[in-house]
Amino acid sequence: MTVTMRRPASSPPRRRRRVRLAPRTSWVVSGALVTVLVSLLLVEAYANSEFTPDHVRETGDQGTVPAEIISGGPVIDTTGGQARSYRMPPRTIALTFDDGPDPVWTPRILDVLRQHGAKATFFVVGSQVARHPDLVARITAEGHELGVHTFSHPDATVLPGWQRRLEYTQTQMAIMNAAGVRTNLLRFPYSSRADAVDDETWAAIRQAGRLGYLTAVNDTDSQDWARPGVDAIMRNMTPPDGQGAVVLMHDAGGDRAQTVAALDRFIPAMLGRGYDFVTVGHGVNATRDETDEDGAAAVPANRPVSEATRWRSGSVVTAVQVADLFIATLRVLFVVVGLLMLARTLLLLVLAPRLAWRRRRGYWGPPVTEPVSIIVPAYNEQAGIVASVRSLAHGDHRGIEVVVVDDGSTDGTADLVEALGLRNVRVIRKPNGGKPSALNTGIAHASHEIIVMVDGDTVFERDSVRRLVQPFADPSVGAVAGNVKVANRRGPLGWWQHIEYVIGFNLDRRLYETLGCMPTVPGAIGAFRRRVLFTAGGMSDDTLAEDTDITMAVLRAGWRVVYEKRARAWTEAPASLTQLWRQRYRWSYGTMQAMWKHRRAALDNGPSGRFGRLGLPMLALFGVALPLLGPVLDVMALYGLFFLGATETAVAWLLMLAVQAVTALVAFRLDRERLLPLLALPLQQFAYRQLMYLVLLRSMITALTGARLRWRKLKRAGDPPTGHSGHVVGGTVVNAGVVGGTVVNAGVVDGA
Repeated sequence: MTVTMRRPASSPPRRRRRVRLAPRTSWVVSGALVTVLVSLLLVEAYANSEFTPDHVRETGDQGTVPAEIISGGPVIDTTGGQARSYRMPPRTIALTFDDGPDPVWTPRILDVLRQHGAKATFFVVGSQVARHPDLVARITAEGHELGVHTFSHPDATVLPGWQRRLEYTQTQMAIMNAAGVRTNLLRFPYSSRADAVDDETWAAIRQAGRLGYLTAVNDTDSQDWARPGVDAIMRNMTPPDGQGAVVLMHDAGGDRAQTVAALDRFIPAMLGRGYDFVTVGHGVNATRDETDEDGAAAVPANRPVSEATRWRSGSVVTAVQVADLFIATLRVLFVVVGLLMLARTLLLLVLAPRLAWRRRRGYWGPPVTEPVSIIVPAYNEQAGIVASVRSLAHGDHRGIEVVVVDDGSTDGTADLVEALGLRNVRVIRKPNGGKPSALNTGIAHASHEIIVMVDGDTVFERDSVRRLVQPFADPSVGAVAGNVKVANRRGPLGWWQHIEYVIGFNLDRRLYETLGCMPTVPGAIGAFRRRVLFTAGGMSDDTLAEDTDITMAVLRAGWRVVYEKRARAWTEAPASLTQLWRQRYRWSYGTMQAMWKHRRAALDNGPSGRFGRLGLPMLALFGVALPLLGPVLDVMALYGLFFLGATETAVAWLLMLAVQAVTALVAFRLDRERLLPLLALPLQQFAYRQLMYLVLLRSMITALTGARLRWRKLKRAGDPPTGHSGHVVGGTVVNAGVVGGTVVNAGVVDGA
């Protein structure tokens, strides 16, 4: 028999929506976001390279180092192929500060220098310059000198030549952008005195000379990085009486209170002994004027650069600042995700067992025995329709009517059902119009008040229909969600989906029912009062998640939506990543569509307003925001593992996994499931969960770009269930794919 779909009389006319393919834009945007994410993390990791403020570096072989360099002064000039070194003039001290600028200690040191009228040279780290450009500008504005101390503070002598050049260039660019000057002074991290220059250091110094840099080491090391006390720092800084010196100090890398105090005492003490305080460049130029006979060029300190050059140099500063902002945002999101996970876990652990305890005390009321109409929308369901219809028709509830709506199938689905010859099964053929259209057709032809909706690939246990309709003994109940079980649990993908169904769907339904805002009655197994469906306008094709859409409409109309765990339906979950991606992509996108459609409920009064102000925020927080922000945990874990501290990161991740494991144990106990599949839970964090992140991300991008998805039917494998081999429930044996003597061929559950 062929019929045309008739809408219920109480249903308003609905505008036909145009469905078009989602563009490739979402893929492009997703790829771009991942690329930007990785790039920002790498920039931040590079800029935040951990370093020891200073340490003693063992001196290696010195076979290639000229003797005059080893016995010479602390400023080494290898520009132009020469090899010269310079000392400070007598009674001249060049104070030098490494590792800055630091927002706390550099300003205090500058204040001390200004107070005593002393000049100094600051060898700055490029990443710190990018973060604190105002301090670098102040250094030059107050007449001090800048020098390059690399960008990320590595041991430059062990780096390849190209990486050393990159370190110098990036730091120079940061200096030019921050202060509008450039410098030709360089100091390697972890360098010491001229007599410690070995072959590796000499090779790096010669390369620096070819790039136009003079390399500065030191005469006296204050060792302030070790914080030995103010008196010890002053002793270490003081040169032999009457001699000049380049003094090494630090304005960053830790607590520099002793450095500031020592400096405040050292400068006036040495001024009283007739010493001058100059920059390194000034001291070298003074020495050259006295000793060089070939008219060597003066060291140009803080040479101004053009505004155009300064502007072009801003890319390095911008990259570091953006990466810093990104990591700061991730830290905030990390806290937000942690709080959301904690809130969800506490709600689940408190409310779900509470609901289970209430159900154990007593169920719904007098047994519901009135007849039931089961609507089965079917489009090309050849693989599973026979097993599905048989399981429904042979249920132990009195008065079961099965209405199979063949929605224009081309594989003989309707013929297979008719060939069964079951008296309580009717087949309605109609042109293809989509699942909502098929459901509305079935509702229009249903004979009874209670309507059960079932996917054409789902197999019921013998008592599932009877148990599913019992909540209707409560007159406030308008819809009932059943318990969907994954049949094909073979392999990691099957186990992971089984875990997700038990925890992510069934446990959540307990939580939402307790709060009175369950958002979805699954399409695989759900029941409604007929008049409730009429009041809601029937099944809508406005979204790709018609089950979520109708459930929200039922809640807004003031009806209760409850969960009956004893009504179980077995479904074949996707057996490949491609099929899984398509299914979850549609679910996620359809759920977002339904939320957007019902967004105005937040402004309503009564039950609709309660759902809008409680149910929608709950779904937005735990169904969208938490999964979307979930990658923050993984990103921070990876970042911390490699760049922050492997032990601390591993402990934090294990604690997070322990919280999830506790939730999983509660969910599996409530569902009376075996715990063996939970062995796959840790591995799920590294593979399955990331796929779900990408699905939700792409769904969000698709929604934001205004694209519409088309319904893409999933391939049915017809695999029998393997999850509960030999398990008896309600008198029905589920054994190696047999339900009530019928071979089970399940399909993909359709619902959010």
